Amino acid sequence: MNLIVAVDEKWGIGRDGDLLCRISTDMKRFRSITSGNVLVMGRKTLESFPNKKPLPNRENVVLTNNLEYEAEGVILCHSIEELPRILEGFGEKEVFVAGGGNVYQQLLPFCEKAYITKIKETFPADTHFPNLDMLPEWEIVEEDEREENGIKFSFVLYQKK
Repeated sequence: MNLIVAVDEKWGIGRDGDLLCRISTDMKRFRSITSGNVLVMGRKTLESFPNKKPLPNRENVVLTNNLEYEAEGVILCHSIEELPRILEGFGEKEVFVAGGGNVYQQLLPFCEKAYITKIKETFPADTHFPNLDMLPEWEIVEEDEREENGIKFSFVLYQKK
């Protein structure tokens, strides 16, 4: 299992259920990396997508405690314990955790790679991601500096040691 997320300088990832900023190069990278694979997300993340619809060309697995919740075009999972059974049905497809904050926290221990977009700014955030630079089990294996519309950022690939 891997994860993919954009963070600011203080490892903020969102505010009021939305991204901190939109960088088209980052969106394209997200689409390129996750397309044809499996996304695991929480209910609120699904509901933050355009028209509250799952992302196309991906298997969308939604974690929710709400047994009454229904959403078209997704596979519902009601517990972390149930998740491995659901994921084994996808064979060789890569699995990417795609948010939100609570889901990242719960699944980080099971992830091997972290595709992080580090935005070189700080935004008012109410949701944060653990600072991988402070966790000894993670190391940077690739880093690519970029800039778009005056916003500096880098694509950083972390791998669990």
